[in-house]
Amino acid sequence: MSSTSSTLHYFLVYAPDKTDEGAFDRRMSVRERHLEGWKDLAAEGFSKFGGAMLSPGSITGGERKLIGSTMVVQAASIEEVKQKMEKDIYWTAGVWDLEKMVIVPFLPSKPL
Repeated sequence: MSSTSSTLHYFLVYAPDKTDEGAFDRRMSVRERHLEGWKDLAAEGFSKFGGAMLSPGSITGGERKLIGSTMVVQAASIEEVKQKMEKDIYWTAGVWDLEKMVIVPFLPSKPL
């Protein structure tokens, strides 16, 4: 762990995709590797739940479009979360818009 604290905290990660013309194709080309990596992070206890964000039109009859990722994770610090995000294929392949990514402490209303 990157922190001297042994207390684990929950964090919400908001990771929108880039919007350039090739972003969706990049996402789909590495999606299986991304999902496999998150299975490993779940097994470690880091990933609590998460999934793809959809465009608003996806639920109103429009084209179903993936536009990013959101997840709840558990770690000792924001720095630890960022380190794990930096190893994700969506980060390294240029899928997520790193300028818009947000990692914030999260307090669940019930145990996860």
